Amino acid sequence: MKERQNRLAKIKELIQIHHIDSQEMLLELLVNEGYHVTQATLSRDLKMLKVGKISDGWSGYYYALPDNDLISESEKSYIQDVRRGVLSIEFSGNIGVIKTRQGHADSVALALDVLSLPEILGTVAGDDTIFIILREGMTKEDLIQSFRKRIPEVEA
Repeated sequence: MKERQNRLAKIKELIQIHHIDSQEMLLELLVNEGYHVTQATLSRDLKMLKVGKISDGWSGYYYALPDNDLISESEKSYIQDVRRGVLSIEFSGNIGVIKTRQGHADSVALALDVLSLPEILGTVAGDDTIFIILREGMTKEDLIQSFRKRIPEVEA
């Protein structure tokens, strides 16, 4: 999965450096950098990175990364739910068990689903326990890195 993480990092870099107005242009830049992906894979990558198109002020649009400083208020409240509820996280393979404060598992699981962490395939919540399944090829370390970026106060 390192290849995917490297590709995502390269996509971010290319979007920051170039004025990219189409997936075809981005695919060409990726090929020039040694990454050979399909258009479908690139579409999924752009969705995962939450890339959008913004106006250039003239006659077109170009890709832009989300501004992490402009986290929506609803996203802030979901992050707060995770911070407030999580007590511990343990893994066995691609299955994780999150222990939460009594009665917080449902709100934490919902928050994780809404935050769309790319490593998490899905969650199942009880009263104080959540089972999470990591996506194929993702590791505990990938999830921890994602937590450190989006929810740094949670110790995974």
